[in-house]
Amino acid sequence: MERGTMAFERGSMLRGVAAGVLALSVLGMGACSSNKPPKTFTSQSEEPGFQPFGLFKKAPKAAASEGSIGVNGFLWRASLDTLAFMPLASADPYGGVIVTDWYINPEKPDERFKATVYILDTRLRADGLNVTIFKQAKDASGAWVDTAASDQTATDIENAILTRARQLRLSNIRN
Repeated sequence: MERGTMAFERGSMLRGVAAGVLALSVLGMGACSSNKPPKTFTSQSEEPGFQPFGLFKKAPKAAASEGSIGVNGFLWRASLDTLAFMPLASADPYGGVIVTDWYINPEKPDERFKATVYILDTRLRADGLNVTIFKQAKDASGAWVDTAASDQTATDIENAILTRARQLRLSNIRN
């Protein structure tokens, strides 16, 4: 009798060990997962080598490669070029946000400007860009006080960025 009980306990113990190994395996696999999308097959134009279905390929899609910025490159470069006269406070190419520090025009030392540029699209479009301008002026005591900036100032900067982005795009097409 004792021998049969021992076999039962050993089997019970092995089942517990197997369940523990299974649980650790599931947890281990869960820890290895990521939020990145799964890799997909690429077209023949993107990957060299033998492609048996190369005759039936569709037009390649413009996909963002790893390490590329998350916004339109022409708008990004044009924004940096256009605002180059202002000191840069921060620039996030993945989020598409450029923030300048305060700029004082030497001809008007009693006022200063700050700009924030939001690039909202990966395509080169006029509605893919938003510029906000902040203005401060010195009061009688010499302290900086917020004042309203002209809406035309933001529009002029947006237009300058869009013009520069088109120039960059055209120079890229010609090369």
